[in-house]
Amino acid sequence: MITKPLVSIVIRTLNEQRHLVELLEAIRIQDQSEFRIETVIIDSGSTDNTLDIANKYGCRITHIKKENFTFGRSLNDGCEFSNGDFLVFISGHCIPVDNNWINNLVRPLVDQCSYAYGRQLGRDTTKFSERQLFNKYFPSDSRIPQVGFFCNNANAAIRRDAWLAHRFNEELTGCEDMYLAKLLVDSGKKIGYAADAAVYHIHDEAWSKVKVRYEREAIALQQIMPQVQVSFLDMINYILIGIIKDLRKAKTKGVLVKEIQSIIAFRCCQYYGAYIGNKNHRKLSQAMKQKYFYPRVTDMNVSENMDHIIGRSYEK
Repeated sequence: MITKPLVSIVIRTLNEQRHLVELLEAIRIQDQSEFRIETVIIDSGSTDNTLDIANKYGCRITHIKKENFTFGRSLNDGCEFSNGDFLVFISGHCIPVDNNWINNLVRPLVDQCSYAYGRQLGRDTTKFSERQLFNKYFPSDSRIPQVGFFCNNANAAIRRDAWLAHRFNEELTGCEDMYLAKLLVDSGKKIGYAADAAVYHIHDEAWSKVKVRYEREAIALQQIMPQVQVSFLDMINYILIGIIKDLRKAKTKGVLVKEIQSIIAFRCCQYYGAYIGNKNHRKLSQAMKQKYFYPRVTDMNVSENMDHIIGRSYEK
């Protein structure tokens, strides 16, 4: 009897109790006709019920100290701890849309691609403008393989051998997915986009945290696309264009009055953060690491390209 390949779902957690039950329940009911599944939690110091929930659902749990945390290092540690032939990454505040998510996300890795990512959809508190970004970067049509190295680890999968060949960059403030994807593409490997492997990506952030998220991503992208620069005039131009496009879309959907303030605030935070981050490529202090890696933790005393630099930022 041929044993089905094992998929390890690696989830980075820090106080993710709000959506973790729904996520783990969605994983529990995944179809396993093609792949076996294990779920791995890599936790960086949760103080809520995250670990109790993970234990209840039979997750394998490992830990990383807050002072050692980066997005890339936590994923590398989680991958090392896992046993799967294929490694799947999903944010602790993402929820698979259906029970074929794993099959649809991992299937392209069997014989076509080394790295794949799935669709992201807005839900609950996802802001109007961010829904427009989801529509732009995660369309309804699959591309297997795709052109280029765009990728997003909020909903992605990689072959273990591809990860072992390069591993995630442990120094970046974000975009560890695109950094590794670029290395794979440069070595002749393929990246795929599976639109039928969809998740709901639920963001619930203060405006200051939206700004920090885009600032963090722009700093990281300077190591991937150093030729891309965002000037002050670029920032103003992007803000105005983004607002105008979103207002038009909101008008067609009949929600203009409801969403106008949110649209203006989001686009200002997005592009101002990208501008500041693009200008601030530097070594991180411990205080800056807390600002960029823990913006969603309320008990910390920290302030809460073109297309890719200012459009791809989705907190992992």
